[in-house]
Amino acid sequence: MLGKVVLSFVFVLLLLISSAIFIGHPDIRSHFVLKSLNQPVQCGPEPPIRVYMYDLPRRFNVGMLNSQSTEETPVTAKDFPPWPDNSGLRKQHSVEYWMMGSLLYERDGDSVEDSRDAVRVSDPELADAFFVPFFSSLSFNTHGHTMTDPDTEFDRQLQVDLMDILNKSEYWKRSGGRDHVFPMTHPNAFRFLRDQLNESIQVVVDFGRYPKKMSNLNKDVVSPYVHVVDSYTDDDLQDPYEARSTLLFFRGRTLRKDEGIIRAKLAKVLAGINDVHYEQSFATGENIKASAQGMRSSKFCLDPAGDTPSSCRLFDAIVSHCVPVIVSDQIELPFEDEIDYTKFSVFFSFKEALQPGYMVNQLRQFPKEKWTEMWRQLKNISHHYEFQYPPKKEDAVNMLWRQVKHKIPAVKLSVHRSRRLKVPDWWRRRR
Repeated sequence: MLGKVVLSFVFVLLLLISSAIFIGHPDIRSHFVLKSLNQPVQCGPEPPIRVYMYDLPRRFNVGMLNSQSTEETPVTAKDFPPWPDNSGLRKQHSVEYWMMGSLLYERDGDSVEDSRDAVRVSDPELADAFFVPFFSSLSFNTHGHTMTDPDTEFDRQLQVDLMDILNKSEYWKRSGGRDHVFPMTHPNAFRFLRDQLNESIQVVVDFGRYPKKMSNLNKDVVSPYVHVVDSYTDDDLQDPYEARSTLLFFRGRTLRKDEGIIRAKLAKVLAGINDVHYEQSFATGENIKASAQGMRSSKFCLDPAGDTPSSCRLFDAIVSHCVPVIVSDQIELPFEDEIDYTKFSVFFSFKEALQPGYMVNQLRQFPKEKWTEMWRQLKNISHHYEFQYPPKKEDAVNMLWRQVKHKIPAVKLSVHRSRRLKVPDWWRRRR
């Protein structure tokens, strides 16, 4: 009996092998290991994105940090200057500086080496992306922030000179600039020639200010502002909810334009409420310290739209572990494919926030247990919003490079299609 079973099995096996050969699929493993194919594949960490950084003269970047400097040779890790302590609000637009620093930094082979999300390559042929270290936000703040003074011409000329450099680059011409990365976190950064970067990867904090063809989520990356208050590093109270005596805190400019007009309206809605602090203030060194203290002693921090849908205040609240109350109907948030903001933030529409008593009553009824869990979440995720040199694992800079990496497959698709299409963008016109 056993012999018959064995012979039957051998016959079936030979039949399967013969059939597989005749139909052109000699690999019969799928007949016997199908179950193993359903098991998750074990993979190591994703390799970092390979970035080529242009060696630009210092007037395009760190030279703006020192008006007395005339040095023009490209900056290196050995002479990369620290961000100045007295920079004030300019710091909130300094993403370009920290991204450049992350590529310059020379590691010593420690564990941080393996945690990088971007590595600099000296051979452009090996690059996945090209970083253009032009401090366009700092250029506006340094040369053209009044919009009309003669210094504005320096900002415009830097943009003209940069585009002249890029238009001569074979790598810019090869992709049409699609794989080139530009940090532009000030809403007026690169304002003279920005339409020439419509195809490039822009690192921005607000999309609401620009038309879709200029900035959109299909190709661009949402960045946080660099927070200007000090991070709350010793927030270890046993009962943080009761220790924070102010229900809702806001300190900042109340006269804004566009969506920011809601701030003046909120001033009237929230006036005279005992446990709400809503104050007009300007960003001086002392006022920034006072804001930090106010956020640390408040349960909720109000983040209404400013001149653009987002504001630095949101990220100040996050590093202060003060639950953000976001009032902005068109805001886009950084790292949202990895971070769920509803776990540590509260959202109100303009209509809800301006209804007298509605928002405050909702916050007063907010369960203590739920608030405490949000506070814990803020402590767990706040490191994702830290810009620092040298960079650290999963800090803001590494998170941004990971976001850039996510854009590369679509960039390559666009580049490859553009090379062979005889009628460019025909699929768009069809729609």
